[in-house]
Amino acid sequence: MTRHTIWPGIHMGLVLTVTPGFSSEIIPAKDDLVISQNADIRPGVYTVPDSMGDGALRIEGNGITVDFKGAVLVGCTPAQQPDDYSGKGIVLRGENITLRNASVRGYKVGIYAQGCSGLVLEDVDVSGNYQKHLLSTPAAEDGSDWIFPHRNDGKEWMSNYGAGLYIEDAAKVTVRRVRARNGQNGIILDRVNDSKIYDNDCSFLSGWGLAMWRSNRNVITRNAFDFCIRGYSHGVYNRGQDSAGILMFEQNNDNVIAENSATHGGDGFFGFGGQASLAGSDRTGNNNNLLINNDFSYAAAHGIEMTFSFDNKFIGNRLVGNAICGVWGGYSQDTLIAGNLFEGNGDKGYGLERGGVNIEHGAGNVIRDNTFKGNKCGVHLWWDDDAHLLEGSWAKANHRGSTDNTIAHNTFDGDAVGLHLRETTRTRLLGNKMAGVKQEIDADAKSKPESSPGSLDEWRAPSYPVHGERRPVGARKELYGRQHIIVTDWGPYNFTDVAVHPAVISGGQQATVQVLGPSGEFAVTKVDGGVSVSPTKGTLPGAVTVTAPNRGLHTFALEFDMHGTPRVAKGTLLWAEWDVKFFTWDRDKDPREHGEEWNALVNGTPLEQRTLPVIDFKWGGGAPAQGIPADRFGTTATTTLELPAGTYRVWTVSDDGIRVWVDGDTVIDDWTWHPPKENTATVTLAGGNHTFRVEHFEIDGYAQLQLRIEPVP
Repeated sequence: MTRHTIWPGIHMGLVLTVTPGFSSEIIPAKDDLVISQNADIRPGVYTVPDSMGDGALRIEGNGITVDFKGAVLVGCTPAQQPDDYSGKGIVLRGENITLRNASVRGYKVGIYAQGCSGLVLEDVDVSGNYQKHLLSTPAAEDGSDWIFPHRNDGKEWMSNYGAGLYIEDAAKVTVRRVRARNGQNGIILDRVNDSKIYDNDCSFLSGWGLAMWRSNRNVITRNAFDFCIRGYSHGVYNRGQDSAGILMFEQNNDNVIAENSATHGGDGFFGFGGQASLAGSDRTGNNNNLLINNDFSYAAAHGIEMTFSFDNKFIGNRLVGNAICGVWGGYSQDTLIAGNLFEGNGDKGYGLERGGVNIEHGAGNVIRDNTFKGNKCGVHLWWDDDAHLLEGSWAKANHRGSTDNTIAHNTFDGDAVGLHLRETTRTRLLGNKMAGVKQEIDADAKSKPESSPGSLDEWRAPSYPVHGERRPVGARKELYGRQHIIVTDWGPYNFTDVAVHPAVISGGQQATVQVLGPSGEFAVTKVDGGVSVSPTKGTLPGAVTVTAPNRGLHTFALEFDMHGTPRVAKGTLLWAEWDVKFFTWDRDKDPREHGEEWNALVNGTPLEQRTLPVIDFKWGGGAPAQGIPADRFGTTATTTLELPAGTYRVWTVSDDGIRVWVDGDTVIDDWTWHPPKENTATVTLAGGNHTFRVEHFEIDGYAQLQLRIEPVP
């Protein structure tokens, strides 16, 4: 067969044309190369920035096969950070195109396919494309890290968040054996129908493994979408920030999601009927989707979230160790939740949203033949006054209240509460079994359930189409549990790279630095700042403890050799003597409105008083001390520090109100009701002793109070 070779001197916008059926070997050395016939790419690494945003390489036409033969297309320079990547690597337009064996990195979008019905995309690696630099730290969440999937009719997902692979306006697409790591999003399907997505591994991403927008009748099977997460620090906060293994927004119907692993996500599966659905009055949403035999465990928030949708089926899924709940189904109707395992969910729930199945304003849902074990609550159904939603078009046309739900033939073993019902009517109970449940039913007067004799019709799991050879469910058992989620300033740690985390450290008398890597040895090769480090040698993965030599403020820097790779960590330790006092306040004496009463309270006798080296309280939903309630309490803390002359940053995270004084001057004043929120102030101080005072109040729900003082370079 004749081959035509295009050498590095090809000109801009070159279009290849050869006899049909023949192929060319191409060196993609210039931007705007257009391929319009079958071709092989010569193996190699090609740095080709996309200067115009229209694709460094374009494949245009029908019935074309392009084999990259393992060639790598790079859109960035070594000095660029991932949130500075731009352009598109490969752009495809035309029908029945096949693209295989490509590696594309360093772009805002690795591969973009538009109008490519019949596309086959296989054995492609789109790792290392765009991702935002995260500002959340192990100590505190930063609200700027939230992502917002609610709009995409104008391709906002692409422009705002990028993707490894973005497919738009296509049908009968096949995507198999795609790999994505070290990026924000893996695969995005925008108006893609009747397609097959299987055997892909888009894991360890800081956004979404698979995201779907207005996409219908697709079969998505045997993929791994694990560790797609941001907004998580184990034991500190579990926000998720709208990351997810699988995202489904705005009227995605009749899809089969089967035998996928989507563990350790913000949500495992995050579905929302959509803004357009809420603005209308039809029975629209994400409807009639089958989620079967997947693993949606260890999420920062929910295993499955599906809201404002109808006729969905969640069958045979594993939902274990999700921080808030296994299934969150706000305003969902006629959902079948059957044959699932719900175990150990809800340990970090928010208020009454916690446990196995939580459905607010849901109607006609059937929860049957599930196993509930060790959840904070098995099933929680309720109605509350969501005035802003209930006045909308969707609710006026479709909302039935929290009513007509069936809970049947489930087993409850060791749950804190079996069934929690409030403001919900005509709940039918049938054939449930409870063992070791602390409180079997917690129902208000309006919500007394109806126990029915007999049984429901026999139920069997449906058959479903499945594609793929891989078995991702259970393939990462060694990483089970949320304690394995480690989010760095670029995204989740992938258990293959070497890294120190955090790279910028803050602590009290001590701080811990995780030394991460799959195998090998590490050594601390240099210590600056007078701190001690232990151990100084070890095996990967491991950890070292940094300890201050005495009370006061200490800055330090550490250098590591990690199996031949150098890494650096730096930070500040503040070892003080804080006089900490705890109080409670009356419901009718809100500190925001009753300043005199608050001042009298905190100048009086506390309920609890302690001397502590650091202000680092992450109470969550718990109480600060025995005998003090988890809600409506106050905290004060005072210390005196000897500091050298200089400029210092005072940093706090609080939920709720916070005030900080330095030598009697107010430097932070956020005396409001708010979720965990960061505040900072910069002060210039003379050398000598300085007094710091903190006041904090908690209203209800989540509670947190942290403070750092660090020199400004």
